[in-house]
Parts: sequence; C-alpha cells; structure tokens
Amino acid sequence: MANSKTGGKMRGSTTKKTKPAVVETRRPSPARAKSTPPETGGDSLGKYVYCVIQADDPQRFGPIGIGAKPSEVHTINYKDIAAVVSDTPLEVYDPTRENVLAHEKVNEAVMRQRTVIPMSFGTVFKTRDDIVELLRGAYDAFRDVLNKMEDKLEFGLKILWDRDVMIREIEKQDEDVRRLKGEIATQKGSTYFARVQYGRLVDAALGTLSERYVSEIFSELRDVSVASRANKA
Repeated sequence: MANSKTGGKMRGSTTKKTKPAVVETRRPSPARAKSTPPETGGDSLGKYVYCVIQADDPQRFGPIGIGAKPSEVHTINYKDIAAVVSDTPLEVYDPTRENVLAHEKVNEAVMRQRTVIPMSFGTVFKTRDDIVELLRGAYDAFRDVLNKMEDKLEFGLKILWDRDVMIREIEKQDEDVRRLKGEIATQKGSTYFARVQYGRLVDAALGTLSERYVSEIFSELRDVSVASRANKA
C-alpha cells in the first residue's frame, strides 16, 4: 500500500475550432463516378495513455504499446511533464489478461527510468490536442504528485476471503444469527421473513469484520508507507 509513482486518474478533452474550408465541387458523369475509400492514416487513430511523467524533452520507449501489433510508445509533452502514449484505434479495450499485461508492461518499462502517475486501464483520447489540454489543465496537480511520489512505489493489495467460512464463523459467534438459522431449518411453513432478517444480520456482520480486518492491515503497514487509502468493491 506504499503509494508511489502514482496519482489520480484523470480525463480531459477539448474542441478544436477550425475555419471552414472553401471547396469547389463538380458533379461527375455517372459512367465515371467512383467511390473513395476512407483514409486510414494517423488522423483516424486515437492516443492510448499509460501514465504521466516528468520530462523536459520528448521521449521514446520502443514498440511495446497495447494492441495486436505493438505500436511505438512515446510522449506528448507540455512544459516539463508529459503523457506516455501510443497510437491506437478509437475503440474500447476489453480488460483481458493480454491487454492488462500490455498496459502494465509499458508502465513498468517507464518506471525503470521515471516516477510515474499511472492512468487507469483503457484511457483513450481522440487527439494530441486533447492530451495537451489535460496536461495544461491539471499541470499543478500533476507536478505536486510527481514531487511527492519521487523514488517511491505504489502497491495495490486485494484482500479475499471465503464467504461461506466467514458466515460459519459469524453463526458461531452471533446468537441472533444462530437462532434465526435454527428457525429457518425447523419451520415447516413460510420462512421468508426469517430468511430476510438472517440475510441482513449476516451482511452487517460481514461488513463489520471487513472494516476490522482492513483497519488491522493498515495498522501493520503504516510504518512502511507514506500514504494509503481503501477502495471498497
């Protein structure tokens, strides 16, 4: 849970105004009319953002970007900070194992050289200008986080438990839960209300146990971390 090389997850966009173009058109004869396929050059690609770093000059990290054919990972700079990006189709990335590992691979490669503020998986901007606007608008916040997290690492800790095992422990310790379970097991008629009450008591007890365990874990890690927070599922 030691926070480092990390920060908030931010998104931004801007609308670029352009002057209307004057186009001279001619109607082709039916025999010569042809359809023109859409262009598929760089303008049709978006920018996948991996993280934000401190960088005075443009940086390149090689063809390690997300996607079936890894694209060149590079920076889009604003003042002394930069977004680490790669060109990507404008699409929603599924959080498959392959995609998530590709996202993490880029962040790990950059992290070997720089302090990073990771962006959330699947962060895609339409244009370079959108990213520059993000960096401009959140410049002070990015600089503050980069300064505080320099030479530190961020870890995410997920705590899992066996729900059935925990419920059995609750039934042993909570007399009301134990009594309701007995009523449900022995009643021949409708047990709807008893089941509802049983479920409420069990959920409340699980919530209390969860908070207690999280508090204990935070306490154990406090001496080796500078900041921490809990993300409830």
